[in-house]
Amino acid sequence: MLSSDTQVSQDIVLTSLDGDEVAIKADSKPLVLYFFAPWCQICHMSIGNLQSIYEKNSDIDVIAVALDYTEQDEVVRFTQQHQLTFPVVYGNERLKQELMVSGYPSYYVLNEDNTVESKSMGYSTELGIYLRAL
Repeated sequence: MLSSDTQVSQDIVLTSLDGDEVAIKADSKPLVLYFFAPWCQICHMSIGNLQSIYEKNSDIDVIAVALDYTEQDEVVRFTQQHQLTFPVVYGNERLKQELMVSGYPSYYVLNEDNTVESKSMGYSTELGIYLRAL
């Protein structure tokens, strides 16, 4: 994983499931960047915690980045199964290497300068994710 205080490029733009371009950058509030794989069982268990945070906290942005999928339909099914309402984008191997994602799920919390404030890998509770985003 990237070390804390690493600035993430604000030029990263990925495509959402709807075909829209989504910039990976925090604006005026913290951004939780969640990396997952549709086959990852821990991702299935923890994504609901992230959805709850998104619904309850308008002061936190969330973007989920799908990695290590074979077909885009896998990502769509994952999103539908968990009724996700935050942006979900298709990632790629280059992004995975650039952001040093080595396991799933992985989280980065970026501040308004797109700097890594906190990070985590593996299962996180709703409270754990929220506290990292503060």
